[in-house]
Amino acid sequence: MKSKSQTAPSATDDVKPDGACVNGHVSGAKVKVEEKMDESQLTRLATGVTVDAGPSASAAPPTKTEKAAFVELRKGIIQITAVENDGSPRSLVILTGLKTLFRTQLPMMPREYIARLVYDRNSKALAIIKRGYKVVGGICYRPFPHRGFAEIVFFATASVDQVKGYGGMLMDHFKAHIRNTYPNIMHFLTYADNFAVIFFKKQGFSKDITLDRSVWAGYIKDYEGGTIMQCTMLRKVNYLDKANIIAKQRGAVVAKIREKSKSHVIYQGLPQFQEGAPEGVTVDPKDVPGLRESGWTPGMASYLSSTPRSAEQNFIHRLLGDLKAHPSAWAFLNPVNGEEVVDYYDVIKRPMDFSTMEHKLNTNQYSNIKAFIDDTQLIFDNCRLYNPEGSVYVKHAAKLEKFMKEQLNDHARRLA
Repeated sequence: MKSKSQTAPSATDDVKPDGACVNGHVSGAKVKVEEKMDESQLTRLATGVTVDAGPSASAAPPTKTEKAAFVELRKGIIQITAVENDGSPRSLVILTGLKTLFRTQLPMMPREYIARLVYDRNSKALAIIKRGYKVVGGICYRPFPHRGFAEIVFFATASVDQVKGYGGMLMDHFKAHIRNTYPNIMHFLTYADNFAVIFFKKQGFSKDITLDRSVWAGYIKDYEGGTIMQCTMLRKVNYLDKANIIAKQRGAVVAKIREKSKSHVIYQGLPQFQEGAPEGVTVDPKDVPGLRESGWTPGMASYLSSTPRSAEQNFIHRLLGDLKAHPSAWAFLNPVNGEEVVDYYDVIKRPMDFSTMEHKLNTNQYSNIKAFIDDTQLIFDNCRLYNPEGSVYVKHAAKLEKFMKEQLNDHARRLA
């Protein structure tokens, strides 16, 4: 059973004529409509700056922070190298590092089985190494060029480096390596461990196996409890330039949005709020220029009459958001899929996850913070009950539990 030890995108509006009545007040001003915007206005609009703002309001396009994995690779801190058992000392050192990594990150796999496949001369590998030959990530695979596919046998990264993006980077380099080394291979198959399914989906894998069974049956080992997944590469995609490809696609979508957007249409301010206007004048939302065009409906007014949150409720909402955003929360965000983890609900009788807690919070099912903490603790207890001690999931639960207690202690000190 394979597993990934993971961190587990010309508008015009009706113009009111001179002297039009707005909320009972006659306004001689026309609604300002920009018929055409130049490139500088388009750029400022895309970055959230209104087109009528002064030059000082211009903002540079937001830059996406480069992931640590790519920074380290660019600086030479880490290297990605292909390796196989050719008998050379260098290869044996790296393969031994891969074996140790897989044994640590995949505790459910028999040690002898891992060693046999890693050192098998029919197996190939791609390893992330740093500071000489220290292995911090790797993928072991078996290519079948005459069948047009490769089997991913093991895939893992070191726990301390998971948040750096090693997994996704390694998968992109693996696809590029296969394309250069085995031009006839376009498909990958793997048996994903219970919680590795999410990671493989993000890397383009699917549980829908389109490759004919006669192509791969008998060539790869069937693993009980694992989920077979397939990935098919696209010939026109350069996987090492994936970030730029996605950025260009996003830019094309934003350009289309600009064509349809009416956000450049500027309406005159309401006279009730201008200097010298009488006090106590009410405003009918239906008469606010531009509000109806924005998609507002009278029914939305009901949302504004909801009871304001208490300080405790605000803290619970903020704490849940922080827990969900924590790097160790990936395995606890959604309910466990009973079809993928067939015995989970036989062991866990009171399942809990962050999406369920979010629903309970939004529907006012937490009367106080203790009830919220009890459900959070239930997530950690369930994890320890189902998973073996020392597994990556238990380690993530411990980190998340420690983070929660620190937040609770800080909250208690502020209230004291």
